[in-house]
Amino acid sequence: MNKVIVLGASGVGKSYFSKRLASLTNLPLFHLDNIWWKEDKTHIERSEFDEKLDEILKKDKWIIDGDYSRTYVVRIEKADTIIFLDFPLEEALKGAKSRIGKQRSDIPWQESEFDPEFGEWIVNWYKEKKPILLELLDKYKKTKDVIVFKTRKEIDEYLKNLNL
Repeated sequence: MNKVIVLGASGVGKSYFSKRLASLTNLPLFHLDNIWWKEDKTHIERSEFDEKLDEILKKDKWIIDGDYSRTYVVRIEKADTIIFLDFPLEEALKGAKSRIGKQRSDIPWQESEFDPEFGEWIVNWYKEKKPILLELLDKYKKTKDVIVFKTRKEIDEYLKNLNL
């Protein structure tokens, strides 16, 4: 496990999981939200994002946290380990709401209220992006270490028993 991507809907805990995994493995952690977003909630140009992602992918070791479906294939092809947090929609929405008012290291601002458009974006992820991701995981499961977690308990057990 040297090149890890952590995928899943917003609100499922990708960043929290990634921080825990990074502390156990000492792999450098990159949050894609911190690359894409600016503090004023605008974002960089897509070409600049792609260049920054490409620089990360060239490194020997990393954990990349963030869904960013447009970049699934390029990240999956470079990864040796794909971790998918496959939690129910209700848990994703609850997770997104729970971070309101909390300072976070994975995004360059603090959310003060739940944005209904963001909630709709999460709902649409389950309808539109999850089927694409499942298809890709099925395609790459023979050549990559694909790990799917359905519960937080499964994550806790995995991290507790991780043999490095």
